Amino acid sequence: MKRIVLIALMVGILTTYSYAQMSGQKGESGMMGGQKGQMMEQKGMMDQGHMMDNMMGMTNQMSEMMGKMSNMMKDMPADHGKKMSAIMKEMSQQMTGMSKMIAKGTASEKEMKGLQDKMMKMQNKMSELEMKK
Repeated sequence: MKRIVLIALMVGILTTYSYAQMSGQKGESGMMGGQKGQMMEQKGMMDQGHMMDNMMGMTNQMSEMMGKMSNMMKDMPADHGKKMSAIMKEMSQQMTGMSKMIAKGTASEKEMKGLQDKMMKMQNKMSELEMKK
């Protein structure tokens, strides 16, 4: 239960930080902004706004997963505890990866795709656990 609260707190902090970053970056336009965007695109990097949109989507997905977890834990068989624990650990690692990307301020398409793939795997594992109830 403490882990769920901790993960929920982390999602809240990440969401708040994400909104703050997005609102602070909207003023960057003009000649240099366009050149910077072209250079980032050539290197396979995505701009701050696109990265933050992706992060918000993943944050929302995690929030939904945590809601499902709390309902599942109420009547979960004992043998599913280890699987749920592993999923929670993956979510924590995902949050760490996301926060590092936000702190860095940029992300490559490859890095973002990696995070999205991990998110899909976690969702699939959650679905498997739900079906095995």
